[in-house]
Amino acid sequence: MSASPGLTATELPSLSTVAPAAAGFDADRLQAAVGFAADHEIGWSRDIAAQLAQGQFEPPPWNEILGPTSDRGGPQGVIVRHGQLAATWGDPDRADMTFSVAKSYLAVLAGIAFADGLIADPRDRVGDRITDGGFDSEQNRATTWEHLLQQTSEWDGTVWSKPDQVDRYRQLGPQADNSRKGEARPLAPPGRYWEYNDVRVNRLSLSLMQLFRRPLPDVLAERIMLPLGASDDWAWRGYDNAWEEIDGRRLQGVPGGSHWGGGLWIGARDQARLGQLILQKGRWGGRELLPAAWCARMLSPCAINPEYGYLWWLNSGRQRWPAASDRAAAAIGAGGNIILVDPAHDLVVAARWLDDGATATFVGMVIDAIAD
Repeated sequence: MSASPGLTATELPSLSTVAPAAAGFDADRLQAAVGFAADHEIGWSRDIAAQLAQGQFEPPPWNEILGPTSDRGGPQGVIVRHGQLAATWGDPDRADMTFSVAKSYLAVLAGIAFADGLIADPRDRVGDRITDGGFDSEQNRATTWEHLLQQTSEWDGTVWSKPDQVDRYRQLGPQADNSRKGEARPLAPPGRYWEYNDVRVNRLSLSLMQLFRRPLPDVLAERIMLPLGASDDWAWRGYDNAWEEIDGRRLQGVPGGSHWGGGLWIGARDQARLGQLILQKGRWGGRELLPAAWCARMLSPCAINPEYGYLWWLNSGRQRWPAASDRAAAAIGAGGNIILVDPAHDLVVAARWLDDGATATFVGMVIDAIAD
């Protein structure tokens, strides 16, 4: 395919496969990185339902599964540089559950709402547009779209039978102490406290569906996945109780993860396309699918957590991935799921089922394999 005038190679609407050297890699070092990822599988059961039932996220009764699950495959991944696919491993077309990677897709959908004027300013109060009562209380009245996107909303309530309290005191990372998770922590005003909370993310998802008046998977397919040339294998599945009546139609909401089942099923190759779109600041094939201004906001540090943007993890101070640049960002999900974007290296890496403790080493090996 030839480029249109003014269209760079990385804006072509396809990810062509090339030899590692053509993408600026040392072939042997890149193969070593790929082998490392394939050999460092997350220590999860391949039976996801069993993994969740064992209390992966919380004990009974709040661990009740609300949506579908599926067995997972083995490690898979894709490495793209200069818009060209330089390496794959496993079965990168297998659509597996992605857990919190879905949160970053919600940020993309919020960007579409911004482009369409449904969100005039992310600092606007959600309750100015969403009138289902979820933002009427004194605690929730000042909640903005930005608060929800940055996980600083301190929103108080229940979404699809799960109370926000289930994720209060939640900690992340290998040294996380979740002994107090689920306790009734006193809430701060919106914007004053950062907490990773799936219920509040689901409140954002519900609010976005109310803005679009359409199921979010339909919006994502039409505005992002079809223009990206993604496969037909991906799906975003909702909870059994996540049905809402909007304009006389029953629409199913979708969660921003697979904490209680459901969520985004997708393969690494399709994930790499989304990563490449973010790397290109929302442009694909000469079209602006997502406003560049939104991409900049999405990857800007939260004031009270510089490692977080709008539902994307950042590499501020090169703390998370020391070998990557401080401009790197990623969509991350439990189970070793990641879409890493590093503009400084014109690099996208989509990896599935990689041991969390091996991720930084793997990223370092990929970057060390860059030869140009």
